[in-house]
Amino acid sequence: MTAFRIPERAWFERDVHTVARDLLGAHLLRRSPDGTVVLRVTEVEAYDGANDPGSHAYRGPTARNATMFGEPGHVYVYRHLGLHHCVNVVCAPPGRAAAVLLRAGEVVEGADLARARRQAAGRCDSDRQLTRGPARLTVALALTLADDGADLLDRAGDLVLTVPDPAPGAREVASGPRVGVSGEGGRADLYPWRCWLVGEPTVSDYRAASPRRRRA
Repeated sequence: MTAFRIPERAWFERDVHTVARDLLGAHLLRRSPDGTVVLRVTEVEAYDGANDPGSHAYRGPTARNATMFGEPGHVYVYRHLGLHHCVNVVCAPPGRAAAVLLRAGEVVEGADLARARRQAAGRCDSDRQLTRGPARLTVALALTLADDGADLLDRAGDLVLTVPDPAPGAREVASGPRVGVSGEGGRADLYPWRCWLVGEPTVSDYRAASPRRRRA
């Protein structure tokens, strides 16, 4: 049976692509008054701040992305197009914004609670779909803007990240373009910064960004 541990802060200060790959297979525990849900991460996307036109931090700090410039090992939660929330793991040293979007995962504990949350928010036709995609993931874990900045290393907190110990050996990991990223940041030849565990049914389908309509 695989053991898990809460990593040190320095674990998150590494290169964003290294952290992204090492997050695959990690467990994210979410505590709430109505119960606990544990997610095994199966798909992520890396965003590298000032080096990445697809990143919220590309043009510098704002009130919205402030958490990305802070201490690594916290979560950056934002609301996408006013419709749904997305959760990211902040990495790199303070002041150098980088983060990893949690795109999809497998619910390994608390599936009934995750399913009830998803069904209350809309249709959920199978357990495969519980956290398949970043919006579904945050609904199943009941994450909102109120969770922005939560420390993943606080073992008594509402969100706790644990990684396999020892780290897994060779795994089949695939990479490709990020989903729904428009402009240069969505180019597969320059930014194949999505990675996932091969063979996992919870991994989301690739979808290119919709072309932007030009104003008259």
